[in-house]
Amino acid sequence: MPDRIATLAPFKNQTFRTIWIASLASNFGGLIQAVGAAWMMTSISNSQDMVALVQSSTTLPIMLFSLIAGALADNFNRRSIMLTAQLFMLAVSIALTIFAYLDLLTPWLLLCFTFLLGCGVALNNPAWQASVGDIVSREMLPQAVTLNSVGFNITRSVGPAIGGAVVAAAGAAAAFALNAASYVALMYALLRWKPERRDDALPRETLLRALSAGLGYVSMSPNILNVLLRGMLFGFSASAILALLPIVARDLVSGGPLTYGIMLGCFGVGAIGGAMSNARLREKLTSERIVQFAFLGFAASSSVIALSTNTALTALVLIVPGACWVLALSLFNTTVQLSAPRWVVGRALSFYQTTTFGGMAVGSWVWGVGAENLGVSISLSLASLAMLVGGLAGLRNPLPQFTDIDLSPLNKFNEPMLRLDLQPRSGPIVLQIDYEIAEHDISEFLTLMARRRRVRIRDGARQWALMRDLEHPEIWTETYHTATWADYVRHNRRRLQIDEEIWDAIRKLHKGVDGPRVHRMIERQTIPPKDDIFHKHHVDLH
Repeated sequence: MPDRIATLAPFKNQTFRTIWIASLASNFGGLIQAVGAAWMMTSISNSQDMVALVQSSTTLPIMLFSLIAGALADNFNRRSIMLTAQLFMLAVSIALTIFAYLDLLTPWLLLCFTFLLGCGVALNNPAWQASVGDIVSREMLPQAVTLNSVGFNITRSVGPAIGGAVVAAAGAAAAFALNAASYVALMYALLRWKPERRDDALPRETLLRALSAGLGYVSMSPNILNVLLRGMLFGFSASAILALLPIVARDLVSGGPLTYGIMLGCFGVGAIGGAMSNARLREKLTSERIVQFAFLGFAASSSVIALSTNTALTALVLIVPGACWVLALSLFNTTVQLSAPRWVVGRALSFYQTTTFGGMAVGSWVWGVGAENLGVSISLSLASLAMLVGGLAGLRNPLPQFTDIDLSPLNKFNEPMLRLDLQPRSGPIVLQIDYEIAEHDISEFLTLMARRRRVRIRDGARQWALMRDLEHPEIWTETYHTATWADYVRHNRRRLQIDEEIWDAIRKLHKGVDGPRVHRMIERQTIPPKDDIFHKHHVDLH
């Protein structure tokens, strides 16, 4: 009972509860559409890899465009981005319904429509997932992420079966029409949500600079890099079951669209069970152990499905990968969110989605080609071997445990008074900080500065260097660049509470009375860059 209460705690937040309920309707329609698209492809094409490409065409846009969507989520109003994505998907769904009703769909045109729907998902997901941390407290974030998985898999447990019945009774066009109608509730909930406005006098980052800042943070975060690798391996190997399930239903167990829907429903039932047991498992097992069990569960299930010709057995076995699916992906998602501060969480999640869904897109295609050339049973067996490799990958670099690391802003930076009239776009800005370090403290100082370098680059600094004065060896100078004055201000505002420990330790090693001396400079060229060369006959007399 206590585990259940802890899992349901985010429902006390009215905004989260309203959007979660509205998302049920949207997810329900999306799954019905997915069943309709997958089964329609089996009707208009005899190619097994084309059937697998239906899932690839949905996940590929998430791999391609999530990075851009993450940058937008961190720099624009997230609710507006989500509304734009929902309107776009509504328009695409209506067009898909019309084409299906008029019997105008070809295999490649169907893939085009599912690709466009995937583009809408790619735009929506980083904004929504980043918004969860804005709606609920940090303490409730793991439960909120789990509840999002529960919501999706509640619909997955019944939606595909109903979708199969709809396709069998009224055709794919009816499934597509139901999906179009499902966006209305979520759009209404988003319109009612009034998120807190984020007032910032600084201009928005350009897209390229925002992407660069996100990449800088992720590259300096070992925890996130570890999640990206494991998410990619999981997406690549685990995608085999969902990508090949229409072929399993049609060929291995000789079923129809209703059979396919029931099998997806069993997968969803397992996912709900996995989500509800998530809190209890996190108390008893490490994050790495949970992920290893998820890989192993998928591997064993894939092997059984490859050999089974019994509908009931295959359906029951699908409960296991359903549970493993939500356990692994919700843990990956939560780890990323707890490892990133609010200013970059959308971009961090977009990198995670890019690698994970990229693995799914590539994996769906690979296992589809394998099914086409080797048979679906052999393809599923090979996928189970890949899942074992993914599980063993954590033996060297295990996933981190959830911690109480304080990633809130330090908020100690006061913009200095300048005697030059700088604009936010003025730059490049060069920073030099002078430290006076005793000889016996040098080893500790260098260790701390290595950590400080990681923080600087993580928060947007470029060309970081540490230099020692040859004439005054006790003087050490840290230097780095930012592109503009606005970037310099952003860099300092991004400093976190956990970074204060490093800065305090460095200040204690500094021998000067007034603290390290900071030089803030703007770079200026006195001659055109093309003339700034060492001429052949020039003699330097200095």
